[in-house]
Amino acid sequence: MGVQTEVVSATEKRSTLIARLHEVQEREGYLPAVEIAAIAKEMGMSAAQVMGVATFYNHFRLRPPGKHSIKVCDGTACHVKGSNKLLDRIEAELNIQPGESTEDGMFTLHVVACLGACSMAPAMVIDDDVHGRVSPRQLKRILNSYRRRQ
Repeated sequence: MGVQTEVVSATEKRSTLIARLHEVQEREGYLPAVEIAAIAKEMGMSAAQVMGVATFYNHFRLRPPGKHSIKVCDGTACHVKGSNKLLDRIEAELNIQPGESTEDGMFTLHVVACLGACSMAPAMVIDDDVHGRVSPRQLKRILNSYRRRQ
């Protein structure tokens, strides 16, 4: 019998890569550049190829997440009740866009399709705390309460 060589299909390689990226993100909280380079070397790929996969899927983070996660609902009820104005105020107050974290590492901002809190529109969740009927005026007070938590 001849020597059998194992050929890994592109799909299998991608599945393995995604699993490795998940492992690292679970352990580190994000995908540090040094880990991306190590995964690339381990899998016989370039760092650019690994980054291409990591940036394609919005689940992966390339920067550390903030201490507090802010999720602003932009579902129909929240949007009609002004979630866009709330989001604008958060972006201005924290100087970040959705998917980014503040320079001090305090907050990470996300926009979600629905929080399931339609009767409290516009709604946002910080960590596990639901804040309903939030006006842009209330925002600074709410954020300051999280800044004081250590």
